[in-house]
Amino acid sequence: MRYIVIGGSGFVGVYTIRAILDSIAANGGIESSITESSAPQVVCLDLHKSKDLPDEVEFIQCDITQGCPVEFVSEDIVIHLAARAYAPKPPTRDLEHYFREVNVRGTHNVLEAMLACGCKNLIYFSTDMVYGKPQYLPVDSRHQRKPFGWYGRSKVESESLIFAARERGLNATIFRPRIIVGAGRYGILTKLFALVRHSLPVPMIGSGRNCYQMISVRDCARAIVCAIAKGIPNAELNLGSHNPPSIRELLGTLITHAGSRSILVPTYARGVKALLALLESLGAPLMYREQYMIADEQYIVDIARTMELLEWQPRESDSDMLLEAYEEYVRNLKP
Repeated sequence: MRYIVIGGSGFVGVYTIRAILDSIAANGGIESSITESSAPQVVCLDLHKSKDLPDEVEFIQCDITQGCPVEFVSEDIVIHLAARAYAPKPPTRDLEHYFREVNVRGTHNVLEAMLACGCKNLIYFSTDMVYGKPQYLPVDSRHQRKPFGWYGRSKVESESLIFAARERGLNATIFRPRIIVGAGRYGILTKLFALVRHSLPVPMIGSGRNCYQMISVRDCARAIVCAIAKGIPNAELNLGSHNPPSIRELLGTLITHAGSRSILVPTYARGVKALLALLESLGAPLMYREQYMIADEQYIVDIARTMELLEWQPRESDSDMLLEAYEEYVRNLKP
């Protein structure tokens, strides 16, 4: 059996490959209802080979916007993590094309290549940004999909392609994670960490009394392994932490841990959002619409179905993953 990780050189991809290899080393494979008729093998498809890929992983250079150069077989399990998101920073123009090129056209190419070869086992990483503004809490997978921007829209389109492929026999688990945090990627947290390290004021969008749930990259990787073990349920599943604290409490914990003199500054959310929207329209975004429009919202996704179907639960708290990311950020600063 082959575990084919598309986007395996990326942040989530490297952790996922390690989690699969750990399961193979411990158990000889991932115990699954999908029949394993051959020795397990892990394959990484990506534009570039990460220096963090283990030696035993086969690497195949691949640009999914141009097609998928792999001869799939029926028992292959495809883990599709390749995507364009807000990190690294996207171009200031034509975001629709930028996101759709990989997230929609690339996904279309992967699906067609799989189905043409009779390969019907897919795990796909989408995003919670498909939901847009929460209409109720916690946000479950049946919530309306009404995203604020082109990234979320491209993921809605890619999900819809998968829904259609299910009608052609595809078996697919779609994960919708909250903001993924862990050692190796900071994204929007970079600005926060810099303020805290230099004991500068930390402005919040709004009062900071709302919760802004996260998910550990290691918990994401474990969820993928659990989905394989459960035979890849045909379902859309949220990923998030348990009982997230308020933003004010979370940032206060970070400031204390860092020994910083930063203070938290509440702001008038509507005014800040208007300013951020202006900067974005001028091509100098500090944050993007899909990020700042929900920054003052109480936003918690419902992970009960994920826990029930996969017998999975998050192990890391928001505080744990944020402090770990900050410590690595400090370690990696140039002297």
